[in-house]
Amino acid sequence: MKEKVLLVDDHLLFRKGLASLLRSAETVEIVGEAKDGFEAIEKARQERPDVILMDILMPACDGIEATRRIKEEQPECKIIILTVSDEDRSLFEAIKAGAHGYLLKNTEPNLLFAMIDGVTRGEAALSPTIATKILNEFAKQLNGEPSAEIERELLSGREKEVLSLISHGAGNREIASELGIAENTVKNHLRAILDKLHLHNRVQLAAYAVREGLHTDESLGESQSR
Repeated sequence: MKEKVLLVDDHLLFRKGLASLLRSAETVEIVGEAKDGFEAIEKARQERPDVILMDILMPACDGIEATRRIKEEQPECKIIILTVSDEDRSLFEAIKAGAHGYLLKNTEPNLLFAMIDGVTRGEAALSPTIATKILNEFAKQLNGEPSAEIERELLSGREKEVLSLISHGAGNREIASELGIAENTVKNHLRAILDKLHLHNRVQLAAYAVREGLHTDESLGESQSR
């Protein structure tokens, strides 16, 4: 089954070029285009897309506000932010708004296809060049999550291992292979961790791991040695 994708960007040439590119992918169906956040909200209501590729800087209603509103109405929809700069501080606000990924507009097509596929499976879509920046910065900005002491009481040892591997960018399949467990078991652990920490997506989990010191070579190495 093809993933239904909505494209949101105020630059017509970029939007049309992206649409043409994505139509070459067998797993993607373009269900609509929008030139600003308000139009994106309406198109999302009409088309119920699986994934939205969302620009940040747009007139009338920007990508962050559009992301926030769409996620309130359609929490199951996956939104990937597209940006021309890895210095864009509004990326961190977009995380709080509920976005699931962040890609630079110069991303290679094959990586873009892989990221769209991955985000529909619950994985984060992050350009390698901005992944560490986002995680480190957002970890400092998160407010109200459980403290490290409470976290140690909430999470089991296995859940901490899963969380550490997430912070290193591992997908569900890689985590399952690394820990010698089924992929469905990984998904169950993810749901439990999200519930216990009152977080919403994989990006926030990775940021939490960085903030609480679980993003370490030692924790990754321990799981690899088993």
